[in-house]
Amino acid sequence: MEFSRSAGDLDDLDWKLLDELQADARLSYNELARRVHLSAPAVADRIRRLERRGVIVGYQAQIDPTAAGFPIQAYIQLRCASGSCLLKSSAAEDYPEVVEIAKLSGQHCSMLKVRASSLAHLEGVLEQIGKHGEMDTHIVLSTQYHDERVRRDHPDRPVTPSAGWTRTIQSRSGNS
Repeated sequence: MEFSRSAGDLDDLDWKLLDELQADARLSYNELARRVHLSAPAVADRIRRLERRGVIVGYQAQIDPTAAGFPIQAYIQLRCASGSCLLKSSAAEDYPEVVEIAKLSGQHCSMLKVRASSLAHLEGVLEQIGKHGEMDTHIVLSTQYHDERVRRDHPDRPVTPSAGWTRTIQSRSGNS
């Protein structure tokens, strides 16, 4: 895998290809070429380059978990007990219900996203994961917005200074 350039080095055509592939990864090179106004061989070359650089890491089908029999989704904040860290003492195969783990800063060491077929199934998962430490569990009632696409343009979000937390420094001569 090549990492000689950063993701910030992607040009407009790379981003157009990424946008199209994120919308529909099944598009043919010919259809991608038509949409981004390149030849099919040029599109194939760019996509191979994006794959080698690790920008494109795979292609997969999107599955509706509820339709597939896993309507329960929960997030588990986990604070592992000393010597029994989930990430160090078990493997993904031990917990097929866990679909994502993020290591965190703060009071909890990780956040797990889990899917279950029923509340009883989720309860069993929680009993097993609970062996690793303290948990705060949040059952998802509904998902209002979901978009995992990586987009090029994000607006600048300046930080607003906190009112009341600034100090006026007076000069020693008394002039401020």
